[in-house]
Amino acid sequence: MQDLRTVLSSDTIIIGDGAIGTMLQSRGLVAGTMPEAWNSERPEDMLAVHRAYLEAGANYLTTNTFGANRIRMREGGLGSDVAGTVERAVALARQVAEGQAWVAGSVGPTGRLMQPLGDLSLAEAEDVYAEQIEALIAAGVDLIVVETHHDVEEAGAAVRMARQLGNLPVFASFAFNPRGRTMMGLKAADAAVAMEALGVSAVGANCGDGPEAVAKALEQMHGATDLPLLARSNAGIPQLGKDAVTLWDIEAAAMAQHAQRFVSLGARIVGGCCGTGPSHVAAIRAALL
Repeated sequence: MQDLRTVLSSDTIIIGDGAIGTMLQSRGLVAGTMPEAWNSERPEDMLAVHRAYLEAGANYLTTNTFGANRIRMREGGLGSDVAGTVERAVALARQVAEGQAWVAGSVGPTGRLMQPLGDLSLAEAEDVYAEQIEALIAAGVDLIVVETHHDVEEAGAAVRMARQLGNLPVFASFAFNPRGRTMMGLKAADAAVAMEALGVSAVGANCGDGPEAVAKALEQMHGATDLPLLARSNAGIPQLGKDAVTLWDIEAAAMAQHAQRFVSLGARIVGGCCGTGPSHVAAIRAALL
C-alpha cells in the first residue's frame, strides 16, 4: 500500500468501507449484543464482512473495535480484556487486507457524558482511550479513526491519545443532525477547527441523520478547514419492518449519487455507515473513480 499521508496530500479519492454492526446483525448478531463479541465467537463472519468490503473496492477496512473500550465492554458484558479484543479484531482485518487495503482502528465514544453534564472526567476519558489506542497501534493498524462522536472534549481526548501514543494518521468524525450540529450542540465548523488544531489528518461526518445531515456538515466544514473531509452516511433513517427487522431506505444507486454530492462539497474520503453494505461501497467507488 502507498503511504497514506502521501495519498492524503494529493487529490485522490479514498473509498472507505461500510457498516460493521448492521452487517453482523444481518448474519445473526442479536440486538443488544456488542459486535466486538464476534471477534472471538464468530471470527469467520467478521472475516466475511471484511472480505466483502475489500472485494467491493474499499481502500481501508475498519476494525471491529468501535466499542472496545473498558467502559463499553464492561457494560456490554465483555469483561475488561481490551487488549485481547483489539488484537483479535485487528488480526482479522489484517488477514483480509493483506497489503491491498489500509486497516483503520475504530474508536467510538464511551457512551458516558463528559463532566459537568455527566460523570466522565477528561482524565478518565484520556486513560480509557489510551488503553484502547495503545492496543490498536500495537496490533498493527495503519490509521486511527475516531468516529461517531458528539462531544468535542471527548473526541479531543481520543485524538490527543492517538497523537501522543503513535505517529499514525488520525481521522476524526462526528454524527450530525440536518442542521449541522451534534446531539451535544456542537457545530460542524467548530468541530473541524478543534480537530485541525489537534493535528488530525482528516475530519468529517458519519452516521447521524443520514445523507442530508452529512451534506450540511460538509458545507460548514469546507469553509472552516483545509483538511481533507470525510463522509460516511447512514443508508437513511432505520425503520422497523415486519418481524422486527430493521429496514434502511437508501439503496446503493442513491447512495452513489449522495457520494458525488459529498465530493462536490469537499469530501475526499467517502464510505458508508449504518445500513450500508458492500453494494453501497461498490456503487460509491464506481461513481467516484
